[in-house]
Amino acid sequence: MTKEECFYLGKIVSKYSFKGELLIKLDTDEPDSYQNLESVLVDFHKKLIPFFIEKSSLHKSDLLRVKFEDVDSEQDADELINLAIYLPLKDLPELEEDQFYYHEVIGFSAFDKVHGNIGVVTCILDNGPRALFVVEKNGKEILIPMHDQFIDQLDKSKKNIHFSTPEGLIELYLE
Repeated sequence: MTKEECFYLGKIVSKYSFKGELLIKLDTDEPDSYQNLESVLVDFHKKLIPFFIEKSSLHKSDLLRVKFEDVDSEQDADELINLAIYLPLKDLPELEEDQFYYHEVIGFSAFDKVHGNIGVVTCILDNGPRALFVVEKNGKEILIPMHDQFIDQLDKSKKNIHFSTPEGLIELYLE
């Protein structure tokens, strides 16, 4: 399985016990959905390796405490610290029609209420305080904050997203 067929679930951030237990920082709004997993894919030496879970539980709000099969010591656990965790895309919970996962809107045509077609969504930046849509038009990038009041309509079947951006935002990037 390749990373393109998966979604990023989180990162192993620390050991929890001397018996090989680990803490995974989940990158999700719904950590409860992932506390009964049978296995995960670990990005180990640039390959996705399945690790089977003996037991798991939520630890604090967004940490998943896991005990992997065959990881029985601190030394075993040390090898996994800071590695990314993935799950197959098919394991994503279904969303409402007006909701989306970030990877779903990549390639969508972007339209603004005032400016019409403003380009194509190329990625989502989510490393700051607010996620941003990155829309490319004629080699220029337009950054649109991901905020409910800016999104008018999401049409998954037509792969379109319609925005009502604040006055001056689009001009800032296109002029």
